[in-house]
Amino acid sequence: MAGVNDMRGTGRSLTRKEILIAAGCAVADTGAVLVEGPPPVVGPRLWLALGLLVLIDAALAAPARLSGVVAVAQGTVYLFGVHLFVDGAGDARQVSSAGLLIAGYRAGAWLSTVPALVSLAALAVGSAGRSVVAGRDLPPSHLIIIALTCALLPWMVGRYTTARRAYISELERRRRDQEAAVQRAVAEERSAIARDLHDVISHHVSAVGVHAGAARLGLGASTPGVAGSLTAVEESSRAAMADLRRMLDLLHGHEEGGAVRHPGLGDLAELARGVSVPGRPVELTVRGEPSPVPVFLDMALYRIAQEALTNAMRHGDGGEIRLEVDHRCGEVVLTVTNGVGSASPRPERRASPPRGLTGVRQRVALFGGWITCGPHPEGRGWRLQVGLPLAGRPGAFD
Repeated sequence: MAGVNDMRGTGRSLTRKEILIAAGCAVADTGAVLVEGPPPVVGPRLWLALGLLVLIDAALAAPARLSGVVAVAQGTVYLFGVHLFVDGAGDARQVSSAGLLIAGYRAGAWLSTVPALVSLAALAVGSAGRSVVAGRDLPPSHLIIIALTCALLPWMVGRYTTARRAYISELERRRRDQEAAVQRAVAEERSAIARDLHDVISHHVSAVGVHAGAARLGLGASTPGVAGSLTAVEESSRAAMADLRRMLDLLHGHEEGGAVRHPGLGDLAELARGVSVPGRPVELTVRGEPSPVPVFLDMALYRIAQEALTNAMRHGDGGEIRLEVDHRCGEVVLTVTNGVGSASPRPERRASPPRGLTGVRQRVALFGGWITCGPHPEGRGWRLQVGLPLAGRPGAFD
């Protein structure tokens, strides 16, 4: 509905401009008769001439399909109207060619080839033949220049404008087609990724959860430590499946109106409980007064904490892990501290380069934050500390 209203408004605006152009031509043409040369003889012939000029110039505001008729009328009046503009002394008065020029432009811009050429001929004959009808002895070169100036050039400008408009429209159409093709390719690629995620990862994660549950039930109550670890495996597998379903919904384009909630700082307690096992607890500490956090920044902080806790479990000494969230003025600081295990693999022994810390650095850079990673200054193991501003980097939340 808004598009229809915009088109109507544009149409009304164009109509107003056409009326103003026609009025301007009428003023220019009639004004030339009144002010050029000696004062005209007031009489029926003068009023007829002025009325005819106003009438054919007013026709310039007619629909575009009538441009040929208007052009022929302009050329005819310009050619034979000289007899109406003869004063008592017998001298032909000067007549402005404003309406003739605009009629030539409209004929070139709006008409197809054959009607446009007919209109051009009428305008050329009218502009060049006026001097002949008036009895002036002008050389052919002068007549050609008059026809070129008053008829051919405006007509060619109109043809060029239409061709350029068609060229730009074609470019816009191709651009829209290319954007649609890219969107289709992205949608197909996302669907392929979603299928791979579902077929490969979801199968194995589900299998891990099922086997962990079966093992826990088989152990009974005799080994509470192992049962607790298996329970953590089950909960982690369920959380991974929930995250995977959210990702699949996003890739399939099924997320609408924020119906799927993304994890954030409010889920860190649940994350800490899922990671904690007997003998290796995760202590969560929250400091400061929480402020509203943009949704993408909230999710980024959760993912950074998730990656940091995973690294602490893999490379730590099996002791306590501390997760601290500090709400500062305009900033959220996330700190993960853990002991360093002696059996942690060296970077050069990895089959592939570490991607977890690289991903954390990329998230931090995206939101314009800062990161420190290394041995704790007080010698209490390893510390990863990240600070993200609540305002974020310009464009990070777009």
